[in-house]
Amino acid sequence: MTSIELDERLVQDSYPVTELPLCQLRLMDDARFPWLVLIPRRNGISEIFELNEADQQQLWREATLVGQMLKTLTKGDKLNIASLGNVVAQLHVHVVVRRREDAAWPAPVWGHGEPEPYDLDGLAGMRDHLLARIEALKLRAPGSASTTEGV
Repeated sequence: MTSIELDERLVQDSYPVTELPLCQLRLMDDARFPWLVLIPRRNGISEIFELNEADQQQLWREATLVGQMLKTLTKGDKLNIASLGNVVAQLHVHVVVRRREDAAWPAPVWGHGEPEPYDLDGLAGMRDHLLARIEALKLRAPGSASTTEGV
């Protein structure tokens, strides 16, 4: 499995969940929003078009499946998938489920208020739910395991 150097802001702002075939899947540390980040294990990439065609297709597959899984799990109203990179240049894709009653609706979640970090029980519960769904989808990378880094 290809290793990757993560931007320090991604490390500080999120928790690892598991490894998918292309991406490291991380949970943003903001309990206000069901919010995952996919980070392709390709160093030196800041734009989707810099990935080869197979990796582009795999990234979209992972984003689509993870998004559908997260929306179903959290019973959200709308799924947002975005790659911004204005603050963190390293290619990463946000997968955020929105609810009409969430703190930022209908505005974007980025830069809205102060993050509300997960408590340890909330983090463990969310991670367990995500891993169970990912396992059911058979989406995890061969030989990967869940991770407890940062917990």
